[in-house]
Amino acid sequence: MADSKEKLFSDFSPVSTEQWMEKVTADLKGADFEKKLVWRTNEGFKVKPFYRKEDLEGLKTTDALPGEFPYLRGNKKDNNEWLVRQEIKVDDVKEANAKALDILNKGIDSLSFHVKAKELNAAYVEALLEGICADCVELNFSTCQGHVVELANLLVEYFQKKGYDLAKLQGSINFDYLNKMLSKGKEKGSLVDTAKALIAATAALPQYRVINVNALTLNNAGAYIYQELGYALAWGNEYMNLLTEAGVPAETVAKKIKFNFGISSNYFLEIAKFRAGRMLWADIVDSYLAEGDCKCAAKMKVHAETSSFNLTVFDSYVNLLRTQTEAMSAALAGVDSMTVVPFDKAYETPNDFSERLARNQQLLLKEESHFDKVIDPAAGSYYIENLTVSIAKQAWDLFLAVEEEGGFYAAVKAGKVQEAVNASNKARHEAVAKRKEILLGTNQYPNFTELAGDKRPLEAVCCCGGQDTCEKDVPSLNFDRAASEFEVLRLQTETSGKRPKAFMLTIGNLAMRQARAQFSCNFLACAGYEVVDNLGFATVEEGVEAALAAKADIVVLCSSDDEYAEYAVPAFKALDGRAMFIVAGAPACMDELKAAGIENFIHVRVNVLETLKEYNAKLLS
Repeated sequence: MADSKEKLFSDFSPVSTEQWMEKVTADLKGADFEKKLVWRTNEGFKVKPFYRKEDLEGLKTTDALPGEFPYLRGNKKDNNEWLVRQEIKVDDVKEANAKALDILNKGIDSLSFHVKAKELNAAYVEALLEGICADCVELNFSTCQGHVVELANLLVEYFQKKGYDLAKLQGSINFDYLNKMLSKGKEKGSLVDTAKALIAATAALPQYRVINVNALTLNNAGAYIYQELGYALAWGNEYMNLLTEAGVPAETVAKKIKFNFGISSNYFLEIAKFRAGRMLWADIVDSYLAEGDCKCAAKMKVHAETSSFNLTVFDSYVNLLRTQTEAMSAALAGVDSMTVVPFDKAYETPNDFSERLARNQQLLLKEESHFDKVIDPAAGSYYIENLTVSIAKQAWDLFLAVEEEGGFYAAVKAGKVQEAVNASNKARHEAVAKRKEILLGTNQYPNFTELAGDKRPLEAVCCCGGQDTCEKDVPSLNFDRAASEFEVLRLQTETSGKRPKAFMLTIGNLAMRQARAQFSCNFLACAGYEVVDNLGFATVEEGVEAALAAKADIVVLCSSDDEYAEYAVPAFKALDGRAMFIVAGAPACMDELKAAGIENFIHVRVNVLETLKEYNAKLLS
């Protein structure tokens, strides 16, 4: 058998694309191929329902090799290793140190410390890093942007005192002048002066990245994938341009820049995003490099973090499914390090349990799924190679548009980036409201019996700790999560003390009444209503009587479109205003039913959020 030369599927004759299309066209029975099967992405391009080998023709992405310029297929040649990072907010330096030492024994090989600027001194740094082997783990730091140079000097002093070979130490300091403008609306200090001083202070730490592009901020504000990538490229280019003009060698600047991306739940597009990002950034940096400079400077150093935009308060364990999918796509795409956000971050400070789960999500991908062993497994995929090229084009077009208008700083200063991303945030909220974008457990298939209890959303606040009270130098981004409006609605129901009961009056066609009842239960449970399904009633009068006996606040008529002409008006009259009456569907006789006084219809084309807001206004008042 080992010597067999037989090819897999050799018994099957080849099928051409034309033959496939003939079959698809026949199965569509006259329906429009473009409307039915072609996906129109939010990124501005179309995705076909299937791809063939000929779709790879002419794509330069297929010529790339791992670890070689333009690094499309990753920065590494031998493996797909990435660092597992956990964030530590340093409130008490001894507690933070103890926590770091503990989690280093639990699979973490990258630490991120958020330190208080007012407490920075040599003793503070020494206490924080006590017992941590700095040449065995990546160390990342963030603090007030005005104190990053002080922090850098303290770290270099500490590492030298401990006798480390500074050339081998890996880590970062999160200085990002433009991110504060985007997230807080504040512009303070000198970008170029601070960046130059920081690069000089860390000259002895060649593997420390200290100029950051925090595109994660755009992701958490609801940006589309092409916006996150396109703006990130313009963002990084702004730092390259300003610092090289200020006299810093291009190779030096490039080796000090780090990209921090978010990861959305759009699995295949996220894989394509990271692949395209490395390729485009390599081309940008290459245009700055002088003859003789090392091409390795064009490597995009990428840290990825799962998105906070799609985290939910209700049915929060579903967040684990979202973050696991996101982590998978980033790992397969070849990122350098990754943070999985704990599932409970939307409503509380993560605890030991949720942080452990977040760590283990990455460890499962490594130790059980072996995602760290294969470099760029997406390479050659007809689908993903085409996605990579498509997302690269959209991001590059946005990059060029920003550059033509004066660069990223000018765009942020004028509020254009914030305006565009906030528009995407609004559009995505509308898509969630209409179920065009699904958040499992929030706007679709909610947990019928779940109560929030003491859980409340932890939303982003103004830079001075209040809501809309601080003055801003420039507009800032909106960080309302996708689920936020549904959560407000459901909490309103729960805290009102008047939880409405919705009764399904199922009658007529068995298949249709069951389907309509399931749809209606899911629809109304999104507002936290109690739902009561039924097997079916012989007459509408019997159903109304049962609903009133159950003390229902809402009666939903569930049947087929054809039968609504027979059942709807009698049911409405039998109820006689003693509860809200809803018809599940959009029957052809809707106008006649409205003329009879029936006002409420729920179906796939209605705005779920706005409809439930209207119901709450009537039922909870």
